[in-house]
Amino acid sequence: MSIANPPLAQNTVLGLIEQARQQLEAAGVAFGHGTTNAFDEAAWLVLWQLGLPLDSPLGGEPEGEPSVADQVVLPEDAARVQALIERRISSRQPAAYLTREAWLQGVPFYVDERAIVPRSFIAELIADGSIDPWLDANTHRVLDLCTGNGSLAVLAAMAWPEIVVEGADLSPDALAVARINVDRHGLQDRITLKTSDGLSALPGPYDLILCNPPYVNAQSMAELPAEYLAEPEMALAGGSDGMDFIRQLLRDAPDRLSEQGVLVLEIGNERAYFEAAFPDLPVFWLETSAGDDQVLLVTREALSPAD
Repeated sequence: MSIANPPLAQNTVLGLIEQARQQLEAAGVAFGHGTTNAFDEAAWLVLWQLGLPLDSPLGGEPEGEPSVADQVVLPEDAARVQALIERRISSRQPAAYLTREAWLQGVPFYVDERAIVPRSFIAELIADGSIDPWLDANTHRVLDLCTGNGSLAVLAAMAWPEIVVEGADLSPDALAVARINVDRHGLQDRITLKTSDGLSALPGPYDLILCNPPYVNAQSMAELPAEYLAEPEMALAGGSDGMDFIRQLLRDAPDRLSEQGVLVLEIGNERAYFEAAFPDLPVFWLETSAGDDQVLLVTREALSPAD
């Protein structure tokens, strides 16, 4: 059944975006895979389908600077836009799966249904230098555990030119997507991809471990919108309290970290569960755009105080 097709608002780029925004809002789709609201999601899909840069100016620019907002769209192109918006609504797939592309810190990454849509707040911490004070001249080996599509491994290699990176995941499908991104960014000589269940196949030692693991608790999993259920469940579900993977990780990490090594761990909205599971573990909470309770840093020393 076709979704109602409102008038095309003069067939301008901005008109199509506004029309798509209204349709997305009316349909009650969920966001969180690169956008947080209907207008941004609509702009992403419309600009992508029209072959325009995703950072195209849409109005409010200083006088004399060009904007694509009033650019006229041919009827056949407008029809393709409408078909994409209908697909987004009917399939409930994240926009990134429809466009086969996601962006982190201005860097483009290929993604499809084999891997979770990249959105880790650790990307912010790599880009803004928040992790740098914990690194030194002896920092050479970095692990991106649960690498998914490889985005954090790529960003780490870009941010720290002197280091080598291993990206590891249990999913061969996710690693196939990560391979596309490592090759796309020409980092084959600095990023090695490995299959591993947690740290089991990764002897280390690593000076820095980055990890955005499955951490969603069972109740939250049962309440997730369809867009999140379109992603691989193994990349999200963390057991009854969300801490199943993290318990094993924190047990194994001391043996895989160098003497001054640190672990940067994303736990999303599960801070209460984390603190209940590890009440005596001293950690540092790192500030991100979502606040200071999404990502933590813990030292090897804190993980193995008896050493």
